[in-house]
Amino acid sequence: MSTASGDGGDGGGDGASSAAGGGGRRIPPASSMPWVRNLRRFVGTGAGLGSEALMELETKRILLEIFKERQRKSMEAGAIPSFYKKKPEDGSISNRVQKLAKYRFLKKQSELLLNADDLDAMWVCLRENCVIDDATGAEKMNYEDFCHIATVCTEQIGQKCKRFFSPSNFMKFEKDDSGRIAILPFYLYVMRTVSLTQARIDMSELDEDSDGFLQPHEMEAYIRGLIPNLAQLRDMPSAFVQMYCRIAARKESMHKESIAEQLSSGTNGTTSDMFLALDKDTNGTLSKQELKEYADGTLTDIFIERVFDEHVRRSKVGGGNSREMDFESFLDFVLALENKDTPEGLTYLFRCLDLNGRGFLTTADIHTLFRDVHQKWIEGGNYELCIEDVRDEIWDMVKPADPLRIALTDLLSCKQGGTIASMLIDVRGFWAHDNRENLLQEEEEQVEEA
Repeated sequence: MSTASGDGGDGGGDGASSAAGGGGRRIPPASSMPWVRNLRRFVGTGAGLGSEALMELETKRILLEIFKERQRKSMEAGAIPSFYKKKPEDGSISNRVQKLAKYRFLKKQSELLLNADDLDAMWVCLRENCVIDDATGAEKMNYEDFCHIATVCTEQIGQKCKRFFSPSNFMKFEKDDSGRIAILPFYLYVMRTVSLTQARIDMSELDEDSDGFLQPHEMEAYIRGLIPNLAQLRDMPSAFVQMYCRIAARKESMHKESIAEQLSSGTNGTTSDMFLALDKDTNGTLSKQELKEYADGTLTDIFIERVFDEHVRRSKVGGGNSREMDFESFLDFVLALENKDTPEGLTYLFRCLDLNGRGFLTTADIHTLFRDVHQKWIEGGNYELCIEDVRDEIWDMVKPADPLRIALTDLLSCKQGGTIASMLIDVRGFWAHDNRENLLQEEEEQVEEA
């Protein structure tokens, strides 16, 4: 027994010595191990896997096949990429999956926003941890205070407020000589960011086809949801709600002011009242003769004719070539005149000024357009003026790239397109330009008196 044991011990020692000397026995590869081969074979058959695992494997297989098929089609099509993808049909699986994914994404984004209680808690943290400027009495914080407030707010509110306390955000605000920023502008920045993000989420929920744009009826639905939150419009009669929403949606396309400002300003009611006052025959539309009474009849006849030619659809009632302006067309008309300096308003008016639809104005077009203004100007008892002089003045104001024609891009780039459009369509607009120095002096005197 002892001999065998000793032999075994010697053998073990020899083996250890040889292993030490020769670097040890080499471990065979996994593929040659029977238990590894058996395990792989077992897993490969899917036996023993749960239903979820099998579904995952099947999903991967299907996706892989789809990917390979797309690669094959791409190779056959050459280097031209696909530029059109058909939208999924309503009720299809793709459409349902898209809506579900969109719902979950927007819900997650909403959960990351600060609510009213969170904003109140942040304001309390800011005021409790700031310092008072001895010179101005303003509440301020330096970067060290900023980081400390970030820690306190994160503990009280959670991680969702952390993104507002980044170094780049601190650098956005004006700093005093001590490197401190006022807490009020920072807090207003947080509130505005939260408000705009929430508005974008609300609009995305109404985007039925998820194309990133709201159709007119979708925008009206969004505005209708805002009305209960606006104190000035909360008690609006239900009969006027639809009209208000339609007007505000049209105004939004001009990018002139926020939706809340549009709704609360009261101008929407003025537009509808104006339309009703012009509609003498109360048929719900305006004829050319009725529209000529707009702005006390200071618009030229040729401009009214061009508005109907370019922006008014043919009437389905009455037959023939009769045209009547409905409320939506009237709303576009009013917005264009009120926002002549915007690209949208100027584009609307330029189509009317372009008498031959060529995309540019010539000296003959300017002469024809201003001839009607000149007639109203003389009828108003004003001094005689030369049409050619006004034409040359307009050319000097625009300084077009092509000296023989004025394009829309020229009017937009000269920064006086709205003034020029007024001179060519409205005798009152030309009077304002002709008396601009006197009007400017009166404004300066009023400012001094105030």
